Amino acid sequence: MGKQMTEMLKGTLEGIVLAILAAAPAYGYEITARLRAQGFEDIAEGTVYALLVRIERNGLVDVEKRPSEKGPPRKVYSLNAQGKAELEEFWNTWGFVAERLETLREKGN
Repeated sequence: MGKQMTEMLKGTLEGIVLAILAAAPAYGYEITARLRAQGFEDIAEGTVYALLVRIERNGLVDVEKRPSEKGPPRKVYSLNAQGKAELEEFWNTWGFVAERLETLREKGN
């Protein structure tokens, strides 16, 4: 992954993970797998787990511990009302920025 892509992901990864959780609750490895399935192959699991700690601390998700076939229980994250509001704000901001970027690309100013 190039430096520019890495920098852009830093600012958008939280919104991307919230969007994944809006589709269905998931645990850390599932989220990483879904990201990779969407083409974000280079995202490290550690990056996702650090992000999950932050969004949990910020009250954007509910967490349920579920038994695992192997090892300790898994923490399953689901988007709560505050997380849905944050995701809506992310999409609004994304739309605003994307629209302006497209205008710049087309018109060059």
